[in-house]
This record gives sequence, C-alpha cells and structure tokens, in this order.
Amino acid sequence: MKYAALLRLSGAPLLGASVVNGGVQFALAAPHAQAVELCLFDATSQTQRQRLPMPAAVDGVWQALLPGGAAGLVYGWRVHGPWNPARGQRFNPHKLLLDPSAASVLGAYDGQDIHLGHRTDAPTLQDTRDNAQQAMKAIVVEPFEPAARGPAMDPAQRLICELHVKGFSALHPDIPPALRGSYAGLAHPAAIAHLKKMGVTTVSLMPLATCADELRLLKLNLRNYWGYSPIAWSAPTARYWSGQPGTTARSELRAMVSALHAAGLEVLLDVVYNHSGETDEHGPTLGLRGIDNATYYHLDAGDLARYRNWTGCGNCLRLDHPLVIRMVLQSLRSWVLDYGIDGFRFDLAPALGRGPAAQDYAFSARAPLLQALADDPLLSRCTLVAEPWDIGEGGYQLGQFPAAWLEWNDRFRDTQRSFWLHRDVGLGEWAMRLAGSSDTFETHTRAAHSSVNFVTAHDGFTLADLLRYSERRNQANGEDNRDGHGHNLSINCGVEGDSADPHIRGQRRHWQRVLLAITLLSLGTPMVQAGDSIGHSQGGNNNAYCQDNAISWLDWEGADADYADFIASVQALRRTRAVLRSSGWWQAQGADQGVVARWFLADASALRSEDWNDPEHQTVAVQLDWGAAMGSAHQSDALHASCLLLCNGASDPLPCVLPPGVWFLLIDTAGGDSPNRRLENVEMLPPGSLWLASAAPTST
Repeated sequence: MKYAALLRLSGAPLLGASVVNGGVQFALAAPHAQAVELCLFDATSQTQRQRLPMPAAVDGVWQALLPGGAAGLVYGWRVHGPWNPARGQRFNPHKLLLDPSAASVLGAYDGQDIHLGHRTDAPTLQDTRDNAQQAMKAIVVEPFEPAARGPAMDPAQRLICELHVKGFSALHPDIPPALRGSYAGLAHPAAIAHLKKMGVTTVSLMPLATCADELRLLKLNLRNYWGYSPIAWSAPTARYWSGQPGTTARSELRAMVSALHAAGLEVLLDVVYNHSGETDEHGPTLGLRGIDNATYYHLDAGDLARYRNWTGCGNCLRLDHPLVIRMVLQSLRSWVLDYGIDGFRFDLAPALGRGPAAQDYAFSARAPLLQALADDPLLSRCTLVAEPWDIGEGGYQLGQFPAAWLEWNDRFRDTQRSFWLHRDVGLGEWAMRLAGSSDTFETHTRAAHSSVNFVTAHDGFTLADLLRYSERRNQANGEDNRDGHGHNLSINCGVEGDSADPHIRGQRRHWQRVLLAITLLSLGTPMVQAGDSIGHSQGGNNNAYCQDNAISWLDWEGADADYADFIASVQALRRTRAVLRSSGWWQAQGADQGVVARWFLADASALRSEDWNDPEHQTVAVQLDWGAAMGSAHQSDALHASCLLLCNGASDPLPCVLPPGVWFLLIDTAGGDSPNRRLENVEMLPPGSLWLASAAPTST
C-alpha cells in the first residue's frame, strides 16, 4: 500500500520504530542533517516503494507518525547533509542506512564496496552509487509485553559461566540437530542441565546484537564469531535463530531467557557500545557514519576525517553526547524489558566513561553515561559488570568504576597463573588476590564481590590450552599468528599440544583442578568459561574471535566430565560453608564481625610482615573463622564451621603443621584423598597443591 505524508510528532518518542495506535512512530537522532527520508520497501526488501520526507527535527531528532503503518514494514533511512570528510561530515543520501535502534534486521553486510560512502579511488569524494538493494534494513515489530525479571541473586553465592550461544550447543549430541547452535539450543533441557550440574547461578552470554563482519574477515571466508562488531544494538542477531516455524529471532531469544530463568539462572549479556562495525575511515557507511558522523563518533581533533580509536576496532562512539546516551539507554532497556536480561557486561568499559576532547578524553566514574545508568530506575537495578580497560591513554581503570559495579579482575588471572604455573609471584601478591583484591577495590565503598575472579575467559587460551601450549597457534585467523595475547603465562607440561603420555595428562588435569578451585574459593565473584567445564581445547588458538567452527564450538564428544563434577563439588561447598561465601571483606584477627582470616606459614606460625615477600615461603594456610561477636556456638555445624585452605606453591612436597583443631579434608586438587578424611596434625602437601578442610565433615 501507499502511505500518505508523515505527520509531525511532538514530545520525545522512542528512537527507531514504535507501533502505536493509529500507525508507527519513527525517530532518528541526526542533529546536523539537513533532511531525512524514510524509505519503505516490500517484504523482500529488494524494491523501494516510497521515500517519505521527515518533518523538521525537534531538538536534533527527526520524528514523525506514519498513519496506517504496522508491524512488518521494512524500512531504512536516507540522510542529507554536507559531504566534507575533512570537517567530519560524511552525509551521503545515495546510501540507505540501517536504523541503529532497529529491533529487527533483514539482510547482512556483504563487504561490497557499494556500501562505502567514499570513492575507493578518491576517498575525499562521495560515492554516488545507490546501495539500497543490497543494504541491511530494519523491520517494524510488534511490541512485547514486559518480560519477567530473573531470580533474586545473592551476590555472595554467584557463580558466573561465560558462554557463546552458538558454540555451547552447536555440537551437543543430546540437543536435536535442528536446534543446535541456536537460542532454542541453549534453552534445551540438556544444555540447562549441564549448567545446573556445575552449580552455575549466572549465565554471561557473549554479544547477541546484530553485527557487521569486518571486510578482512569476509575476504577470508571468516566472520566475527564473537559478535564484537555491532551495527544495530537492540536487534538480536538472526545468526542464532533456529528458524523453527512460528518463531523469530526475537521470540526465540525471549523464550531462551525465560527457560534459563525458570531453571533459577540469572542472565547477563555482553554489550558493545564502545564502537561500531563501521570500523575506521576506510570502512563502510552502514548507519551512524551516514546518519551523523560527528555526533556519533569521537573524531581525531587533528584530522576530522579520522577517528579516535581506543578500542582497536577503528572508531569509538561519542558516549558523552546526550543523543548517543539516549540511544544507549534505550537499547539497554529494550534488552531488559523485551527479553528479560538481568544485567550487562560492558566491553572495553572505560570508553563509556571518557569525557570530551576539552577534558583530554579522561575517564571518570561520574561520566554522563555512567551517571545516567545509576539514575535510571530500571537499569540501576541490573547487575553491571565492567571490562575495566581499553587501549587508550589511561585506559586501565580496574577498581575505578562506580560502587555497585562488578569488574573483571585480570590481576587475579595473571597472579594465579604466575604463582601456580611459574612460581614467580610472592605470597603477598597471591594472598591479596585470594582475599578479593582489597588493594584495588575501596573496601569502604565497594562490596567484597566487586572483583570478578577468573583465570580464563573467551579472550585468551582456554584452560586446557593454558596447560598445553607455550605459544599461541592463531594461524587460522589469517594474520600470520600476530594477533592475540603474546604474554599468556602458560605452560605445556613438557609437550606442546596434545599428548598421550599419562604423566603429562595427569599434570594437566591436576593444574586445571587447582586453577578452578582457587577461582571458586577466592573472595569475590568467581567466573568460569563454559568450555573449561569439559576440558575444551581450541588447538592453541588464543584469539578465536573469527572461528565459527569446531575450533570454538564446544567438543562435547571429547568432554571430560571430571571438570564439571569438580566445579560442582567446590560450588556445593561454597553454598554449604558460609565462610566461603562471605558478603563482606575478610577481617584481621580480633575482629568482632564478619569472617576473620588468619594466615600461617608451613610451621603454623603466623605470618610476619617480612614473610609476605620472602621467596622462600611458598606454602601457606588460611583459616577462615567467624568474628568474636558470633562466638563458637555454631562452629561445629557444617554451615557455620571454620574452614582451612592449605596451599603449596612449591615444586616439592612440603610438610605443613595444621592450626589447632580437628580438621576434615574436603578437597584435594591432586585427587589423592577421599572426602572427610580426618587430617593429622602434620600433613605432607604435594607439590603445587591446594587442599580445603573444614572443622566439620560434609556429612553433618
């Protein structure tokens, strides 16, 4: 059908397209544009049916009502304005632009140079070819009723499992083939059963927003598998839709989150608001660049044709601008209200807090976007997690985010790898990470669970590969093995790669158990990677961002169930031993309240200040008790019992004198003892071992 002219709107409608009584509201933030046209297409998206001029902008937003419009409309934008890259102006009405606030997207970026706003032979000149037929387009959708919120979560009991929606189920034998690798696959009982078996409380999903694969990857027949190249921040990618009749990517994602909630799981989503998939000045004009380049991006003050690049991805969104903040907040709310997402992990989060050029782009915990999140009545109740670094000046901001935030703690990762695998970190540094990194997180304003403790994550070696490879093996990425971390603190236990040697395999199994145990037992919020629960290897690839294949897909056929069982046993102890899930910081001996940590050397003598940095000391015992005010009334029952952590970081077995009391062994990472063995006053700790004991056995 043909539509009459658009009607002017007042107020502040939602950005994008919204179905309302009487039609569809459209709104696009483009304060420097001279004119904007709404382009409507047929259902195939190949034929443009109408170009409707938008009424004049209101406070920088072009907004109108399309009378008679309804869900299912396919649309895009043409934005008119000056073309002058040297001044940061890249308007080009020959290019159909994707709505950055689209709720659903049709098509994909195919890498053709027709999507470039500039000519390839003369980058300062405008490309006048029309790309409408090949361009991605938005689809108007019916609104959802607000999704139900997830289960209430005790932060002190949280166990995060980071996973990729496709990679988790793509090869799972107990999931029907038609559902593998999809939203529905992760919602399948077999997938959820594995998460529940481990004792996971919180699933952290890698990015789900519609993205645009980089041209370099497309030329290599690869794709941005991780999804860190967004182009429509509120539209779930169709890549993980099963295509089952009667469903859409949107409905299937919503059902997946609902199924995870029904299983008692909290759901976090990795979001990427720091940059877009349009890359640098040589990249395509897909959305923001053509909508209003200078509004949406930080431009290089010395050359406005170029972009600030604190992300390493070619550009940075201008998150100090009110209209860009409005777009981001609306996007975050849509993930919560439409799909039931409980919280967010923010990629390269310092970029969210960088100020304008006049402030040298310095990071501030009170930056406009971070303050807006704190003030928002919906988003402020979500779990917020920062990746607290980017590659810009002053980009390392661990411990500097607002009080309510959690932060990925790479110091924990590197310290544990160094202490256990290389023996080149002292007790003082190791103990600080074990005790929640109180040197990093202000204990008067931050909770003890602020530190997200992890040894592996999606970026870097898997846990299995951390113990198989001394060097990365990233040749499949097409960058001559130059990409990915070069400083991995990994070991190969004597053989690079796979080995059939029982001794080497035993060493690797032992170290995996040690690193999993220390992650789960340290003060803070533990996080494990999904593949580490089954011993998944990526063949030494420590940057598998572009490997949408068996390199990244979890190898369920070769799964080692021991690791999931081990995680489950340690997590069960966290639940049943209150001192292992403290909601407050560990206190020094003599404190009345909270959990008191007492530190002993191998001879049971208390550590002195000079002992912490003495390289001769590699064995330590940590006794966790309740403060004096609680008394000893409950010390004999399992829930309130004292616990004892025994750690031998040395390469030789060492005798350890236990503190006074009766202790029962609960965990032995070497697997040499059965649970509940009553310990002797002096025990010989195996090399590189970690034991957990309790004043009450597990049977009470």
